[in-house]
Amino acid sequence: MSEEFYRMKRLPPYVIAEVNAMRAAARAAGEDIIDLGMGNPDLPPPPHVIEKLVEVAQKPDAHGYSQSKGIPGLRRAQANYYARRFGVDIDPETEVVVTMGSKEGLASLATAITAPGDVVLAPNPSYPIHTFGFILAGATIRAVPTTPDEHYFESLERAIAFTVPRPSILVVNYPSNPTAETVDLAFYERLVAWARENKVWILSDLAYSELYFDGKPTVSILQVKGAKDVAIEFTSLSKTYSMAGWRMGFAVGNRKLIAAMTRVKSYLDYGAFTPIQAAACAALNGPQDIVEANRQLYHKRRDVLVESFGRAGWEIPSPPASMFAWAPLPPALAHLGSLEFSKQLLTHAKVAVAPGVGYGENGEGFVRIAMVENEQRLRQAARNVKKYLQSMGVNTAAKAG
Repeated sequence: MSEEFYRMKRLPPYVIAEVNAMRAAARAAGEDIIDLGMGNPDLPPPPHVIEKLVEVAQKPDAHGYSQSKGIPGLRRAQANYYARRFGVDIDPETEVVVTMGSKEGLASLATAITAPGDVVLAPNPSYPIHTFGFILAGATIRAVPTTPDEHYFESLERAIAFTVPRPSILVVNYPSNPTAETVDLAFYERLVAWARENKVWILSDLAYSELYFDGKPTVSILQVKGAKDVAIEFTSLSKTYSMAGWRMGFAVGNRKLIAAMTRVKSYLDYGAFTPIQAAACAALNGPQDIVEANRQLYHKRRDVLVESFGRAGWEIPSPPASMFAWAPLPPALAHLGSLEFSKQLLTHAKVAVAPGVGYGENGEGFVRIAMVENEQRLRQAARNVKKYLQSMGVNTAAKAG
């Protein structure tokens, strides 16, 4: 009875949890921590969405079991979103399933389509569910780069040529969490052609579809002709409408994958609470000004973060999308490694960030900074960081201007 459970042995310690525990302890001790660690939106959902939740929750018949694959109106609303935003036709009956956030959706799909020993190609660094959803399902992960350049496609070719058994699934996530990198339609066209040729399923995580900057809208892999033959795509209301705790997401695309996922989910859950699904319809079908307002707000935060941290002596590349900055450690402190640096930043600067190594070994040397505090707090974080860097003997004046 003392042996550890099989699946628990396959999971490494959740590195990010270590910093989260330190942050919680510091807050419990009364310290004012500026929390840029977790991608937890600090903005409220649109008022009309909350009103719809309350309205439907007051109906006596709204409290029974819901539909595991999502109520029909919500699947139609998601199909309409794809038509409106990407010009993609989606059948709400056979090409959409509602998920409890994209995280649950990815895990359910992994359960549905992977067998023990299957090889899954996943980016490194990546959001943990992109690897551990499949590890929990018994698959083996082979890492591919996150940066979408020529080296990326070379690594795909190597994986097909030299991996036994041949990889059957590829996970992609752009805009990337954690790196905030983006891709264009030409990238997806090449990827779909490769997947069709090599009989590989593509799982695209498009959770940050609406958080793009500089007037460059994100693209969907389903815009590529023939993509539905090989691809499924996940989206979420968490960041778009600041509804993270509502756990509302979607999988859209290949009918075979949607059917497999729908069937597995029918054994695991009865779907999200009906009033939440009705409110999600209101979000997708209602006025979209909140989406543009949130985009502008994150855009301003990004500029404040990059500018104020730069003046504090920490150069941070400007992210083109998402709610994160992927920041290389200050060169003078790179020897600390991302976990120790994150701990020191929390202890001495009262600023919480996520250590890059928590997203895979290729994340070492970076931290992920979430833009989930207001501009004033971001500037305060930069002042705190500057004092910490100076205390560590870093020449912050050299970077000024």
